[in-house]
Amino acid sequence: MTQMMIGVTPLYDVQRDSIWMIPGYLEGITQAGGIPVIFPLDCGPKQLHQLFDMVDGVLFTGGQDVDPALYAESRRDYCGEICQKRDIMEQELLQLCRIHQKPAYGICRGIQLFNVALGGTLYQDLEREMSCEIKHCMAPPYNRAVHCVQIDGDSLLYRILGEQNIAVNSYHHQGVRELAPALTACAWSADGLVEAVEDRRQPFFLATQWHPELFWKRDENSRKLFRAFVDACRENRNRLGYIGGCDIL
Repeated sequence: MTQMMIGVTPLYDVQRDSIWMIPGYLEGITQAGGIPVIFPLDCGPKQLHQLFDMVDGVLFTGGQDVDPALYAESRRDYCGEICQKRDIMEQELLQLCRIHQKPAYGICRGIQLFNVALGGTLYQDLEREMSCEIKHCMAPPYNRAVHCVQIDGDSLLYRILGEQNIAVNSYHHQGVRELAPALTACAWSADGLVEAVEDRRQPFFLATQWHPELFWKRDENSRKLFRAFVDACRENRNRLGYIGGCDIL
């Protein structure tokens, strides 16, 4: 069986001016039957489109805060580090996924990027802007559950996991505030924070606030998420009848 090629957005270290990657993103895709390919950060629209044509889906990774200017807010002192290069590249990739209906899966920053790119807003810091009953930014180790989320029984997420209550890890200080019109919230923590979103008009457009890339070795639900994403890429390829972005002759 041909393996799916999955584009992965790069992490960026501002201090070292370098691209890096958490192995769990790549390992999670690999164990699910995909081939992860890290996108370069510095490439023009034409090159990005060419690379996009070569992959079957895109994984939007965690990392820096999304620039508040993108949701018409000034950057407050408690907003974290931003990376405008990532914001620009990932917004373009997200729109390409939607236009061409290729599967997109977002993790942590990914859910925030999805929401902002489609017209939503964020809490710049949960402890300062939301009354949180849950500690959303856990201490290490990160391969353990720290709180539960409630899942909508009518959602894609429920069809993937088969449960309405699951335990997750949690490592973030921002979150969804106003939900983008195109998105549907499909999971919440006990304090009401949106923990997952999806666009039900797309074949596979899902994002989770928690971190399966740090938990997949110990957690079956994390493995299910990676498998569902890679399987959706395979189904989409079969539906469209292409190989590596090229039509089958």
